[in-house]
Amino acid sequence: MDILGTSLRVCVDDLDAAVPAYERLASTEAVRFTQGPVSVAAVGPFFLMSGPSEHLDILRKIAATLAVKDVSEAVADLEAVGAQIIAGPKETPIGRSVIARHPDGSVFEYVDRQETSG
Repeated sequence: MDILGTSLRVCVDDLDAAVPAYERLASTEAVRFTQGPVSVAAVGPFFLMSGPSEHLDILRKIAATLAVKDVSEAVADLEAVGAQIIAGPKETPIGRSVIARHPDGSVFEYVDRQETSG
């Protein structure tokens, strides 16, 4: 699998208040979207997330988001090393996504930018 980059997940109480600082640190503007009841701002290597605590509690268990060339290839490699696929693959606003628990118990999200058919 080709890992193209990593994004850190940061849960914040006030997304609007947090975004300007991260935009300055990353020298880029935020790209905002929602994922269910969670508001997200992608700013450079950071995914800032704000929403209901019950959703953020789940999201905090995911160590990082990894950009990959192809989620299908990632799933094959993850399964080959004994990882458990716990969500997906599914379409998201930023690409196809899969969440996997590695054999050591670490949980990561893998996302690609593949075009969706339809």
